[in-house]
Amino acid sequence: MKGFVLGGVSSGVGKTVATLSIIQALENAGHAVQPAKAGPDFIDPSHHEAIAGRPSRTLDLWLEGADGLRRNYQRGEGDICVVEGVMGLYDGDGSSTAMVAEALDLPVVLVVDAKAGMESVAATALGFREYADAIGRDIDVAGVVAQRAHGGRHEQGIRDALPDSLEYFGRIPPSSDLEIPDRHLGLEMGDEAALPREALADAAESLRADRLAAVASEPPAPETGESETAAPVDATIAVASDAAFCFRYPATIERFRERADLVTFSPVAGDRVPDCDAVYLPGGYPELHAADLEAAGTLADLGDRAAEGLPVLGECGGLMAMTQSLTTAEGETSTMAGILPADVTMCDRYQALDHVELEATAGTLTAAAGETIRGHEFHYSSADVDSDARFAFETVRGDGIDGDHDGLTEYDALGTYVHVHPESGAFDRFLERVDR
Repeated sequence: MKGFVLGGVSSGVGKTVATLSIIQALENAGHAVQPAKAGPDFIDPSHHEAIAGRPSRTLDLWLEGADGLRRNYQRGEGDICVVEGVMGLYDGDGSSTAMVAEALDLPVVLVVDAKAGMESVAATALGFREYADAIGRDIDVAGVVAQRAHGGRHEQGIRDALPDSLEYFGRIPPSSDLEIPDRHLGLEMGDEAALPREALADAAESLRADRLAAVASEPPAPETGESETAAPVDATIAVASDAAFCFRYPATIERFRERADLVTFSPVAGDRVPDCDAVYLPGGYPELHAADLEAAGTLADLGDRAAEGLPVLGECGGLMAMTQSLTTAEGETSTMAGILPADVTMCDRYQALDHVELEATAGTLTAAAGETIRGHEFHYSSADVDSDARFAFETVRGDGIDGDHDGLTEYDALGTYVHVHPESGAFDRFLERVDR
C-alpha cells in the first residue's frame, strides 16, 4: 500500500480538514483510501473513519517502535494511505510527524495556511523542505496543499511562487462548513460532528487527486514481531464500547480478536457485565455520562465482579470509572464502580499531556516486575488517592496518577492514566495472564 504523510506547519493549521478533503478527493478518483494518524490521538481518527469507512491506523514511534509502526501500517486496507500528522511537522521529541515519515520512508505533503499570503506560502514550504537537510533527516517535502486559499489570483500567485522542487497539490477553500467543533481533549468525535459531505465534495474539487496519488510511495517491509506468531488463549474478553468508552486503538481490538474471544457491552446503556474471563475499559468521556453510568448499574455490577476476582483493566477514562466517585467540572458527583481506592475530579485545564514510560515494580496485568512499557497520557482529571492505595508502576517519564506512580491496583484489577498500544506487548501480557 503506497502512501504519503500530511504534515502541518503548526498545530491548528487545518490538517484534519485537509486530510478529510484529500480522502474524499481520492475516493472520488476511484481509490480505496486507508486513513492513518501520526501520534496517539483517538479523536482525529474517528473523523477519518466517518469519511473513509474504515478504521484509521495509529502510527506512533514511541508507542510502537519502527518495526511495530511499519507492521501497523501494513495491516491497513486499500491502495493508498493518507497519514495525518500531529502538531507541526518537526514538533515532538517522542514521535514527531517528521520521525514517522522518515521511519516509513513516505513523502510529506505540507499543509500551509494561505489565508493571508501567496509568495510567503512558497517561502514557508521551501524552508520546511530545506530544514530537513539542515538537521540531517531523510525527509522529502514533496509539495503543498494551500489551506484557506481562494481561487483565481490568490491560487495562481501561490502556484507561480513555488519553486520547481515543490509541487502544488491544490487548495482547501475557506468555508464555515469546514470547521469541526471542539471541547476538552480536542475536537468532537467523528460520529458527533462529521463534516457535511457537500462541503467536503466542494473542497475535493480543488485538490489534484491524480498528483497526490502519483507522489505516494511504499514503505519498507517490517520484521515479524513476537505478537504476530503468538498462540491463541482460552479466554473471553469483554470490552466496554459506547459514548463513554470510545478511545481504543483498532489494533487493540484486532489483537483481542486474533488471540481470544471478544464480546462488547455498554455501561451507559445498562448492559450487565457479560460472562467473561476479563474486562477491558478503554478511555473516553465518562465525565460526560457520569450520572447515566451511576444510574445504569453496570459499574456497580462490575465492582462486585472485580471483588470476586474478575480481572479488570482500565485506561484513563476506564481508570476513572473504576474509582469510588467522579466529580464533574460543574461540581456534580456520581458513584463509580468502587474498585480502586481513589476519587476523581475534573479540572478546567489538562493535567497531563505527554508520551509516557512506566516501570513495573511488581507483576501486574500488563507487565512483569522490572518491565517497562511505553504509552501516552492526556487527561483533564486528577485523582485523590487513599493513603493505603497500591501502585503497580513507577513513572520513568510522564506524570502518571500522582507524579511518581501510575497503575492503581486492587483485587486483580489495574487502572492507569496511560493509553498503550498492543505493539508495547501490554495486551499480550494481559491475555496470557487471564488465559484459562
